[in-house]
Amino acid sequence: MFVPRSSILFVTGLLSAAAFAFLTEQSLAWNNDGSVAGLDFDTSETLTVAVPRELSGQKERAVEIAWQYIVQNTRPETGLVDSVAGFPSTTLWDQGSYLFALIGARELGAIDEEEFDRRATALLKSLGDLPLFDGKLPNKAYDTRSLAMVNYQNEVSENGIGWSALDVCRLLMAFRSLERLVPHYGAEIRSLLSGWDLAAMAKNGELWGAAIEDGEIVYLQEGRMGYEQYAARAAAMWGLDVFGAMSGQRVLQWVDVLGVEVPTDRRDAKRFTAISPILSEPYLLQAFEIGLDSETQIYASRVYQAQENRYQRTGQLTSVSEDHVDQDPYFLYSSVMSDGAAWAVVTETGYPYPELRTISTKASFGWNALFSTEYSNKLVEHIYDLGKPEKGWPAGVYESDGRVNDVYTLNTNAVIIEAVHFSVFGPFWTR
Repeated sequence: MFVPRSSILFVTGLLSAAAFAFLTEQSLAWNNDGSVAGLDFDTSETLTVAVPRELSGQKERAVEIAWQYIVQNTRPETGLVDSVAGFPSTTLWDQGSYLFALIGARELGAIDEEEFDRRATALLKSLGDLPLFDGKLPNKAYDTRSLAMVNYQNEVSENGIGWSALDVCRLLMAFRSLERLVPHYGAEIRSLLSGWDLAAMAKNGELWGAAIEDGEIVYLQEGRMGYEQYAARAAAMWGLDVFGAMSGQRVLQWVDVLGVEVPTDRRDAKRFTAISPILSEPYLLQAFEIGLDSETQIYASRVYQAQENRYQRTGQLTSVSEDHVDQDPYFLYSSVMSDGAAWAVVTETGYPYPELRTISTKASFGWNALFSTEYSNKLVEHIYDLGKPEKGWPAGVYESDGRVNDVYTLNTNAVIIEAVHFSVFGPFWTR
């Protein structure tokens, strides 16, 4: 008997969602002393997640400013939002960020139901109309005006440049939250996904991306510590076999950074041809969207604590994440640790730019929402005047000279809305 793929997606989605909480918590075994087996780590030092708080005037202002970025950078032709202000290009990662911001703005009362439905409907229609790389999955980048497949310079690429499993998974996470909170979108989401070959990005329990090398399609294992576990949780929600990637234990290596044992990825960048920066973003996203489990709460605590310790020892406010920068090379990973180097600031290929380390706006809001410490309050106070009501929030402030990193992006502003939503309601998944 023929079973439509949309029906299969529906059934596997229900089953995987039901098993999701069990899988994430059962990925660890506990010793009698309260430590986690295999992690050799004292869990008593793990920070406590802050409880939900009232929506203050400061938070309302933060959301209003962040939402203005989305208003100013939505393309009327497609309903997509530019990843960087004024540049008509985007990735699925960023449209996933937009969808979370849209849901968050609705929940916080920043937009009414009519605007929410209009935007969600336009977004889903355009995502359903995307041409697919190799007929399987969305391309790594699209022109937000025409939906044409493009390269990262926004030049049209008729055949595309590949797919990113991490980017697809970010959108899958947002889809799950949308249909959970606004169920009438479920059928449309499943219909959209019935045209995507999600199974193509999962193999041997891991996530796989696709790229073009010498004119041929090649497949590469995708994801490093933090990002890999976040994305795998999203993929598992849609029934994909990514169990091996859901826990960091198979690749975990603890490294001391300023007296803090930080979780790093033992996979060598030269051998595996991918850098492994340890930074704020994946832990904040997991916390805001589905909540931290026992394992990732340990990791997030250590990544945060290393940044606070750097401030305590040097006096330099520290809040590192992936961010755009307003000059060449335009995108950098500011890390706690990357491939053996503490506080490395690197491109995707590992080239260093230490002079461009940024006090990240989104990470500052994020850590304050998650742990609400005296130090995280200092971070928010430091960047709070950067917001421009007519533009949104810039990426941050350069450590080296205090200049504003004056680039405005969808991801920065979306994560700020997510952070405020979390501080008021907790994770999207528990709403």
